[in-house]
Amino acid sequence: MDARDLELKKELDATLRTRGELGEEYESALVDSFLEKIDQRIDGAVERRVRRQLAEQRMTVARGSRGAADSWGERFGFGIVSLVLAIPLSAIGGGVAHLPGLLAAWAGIVGVNAFQAVRANPGLFGGRRRRSPQDGDWED
Repeated sequence: MDARDLELKKELDATLRTRGELGEEYESALVDSFLEKIDQRIDGAVERRVRRQLAEQRMTVARGSRGAADSWGERFGFGIVSLVLAIPLSAIGGGVAHLPGLLAAWAGIVGVNAFQAVRANPGLFGGRRRRSPQDGDWED
């Protein structure tokens, strides 16, 4: 039993003792008073549950929208950093090994960006397929 259950049990015991002292003519008023306390307790519990569920829903919605914004910002930032780093890598690769060095630098840049794109969007190049819930057929 938790503290609220013990408190309710004490209230019931007090109501029954009071009924014994006052007699049956006050029984209806005592029962109504006790039921009002139970009703208030139930209302409080329901209100707490509703507030908790609303807070959880708000958190879920906030996480979902924030996740989409973070994902776009992350991709945008990664693209900008790739382009900024492409300049010195191209200069170094072209200066040291001429055309083969330039091609190797850009192959690395394209490879890193392709890996990032596939990591962010697993089905981007048709690598993963899933079942359609309507017909059970495979779809891209």
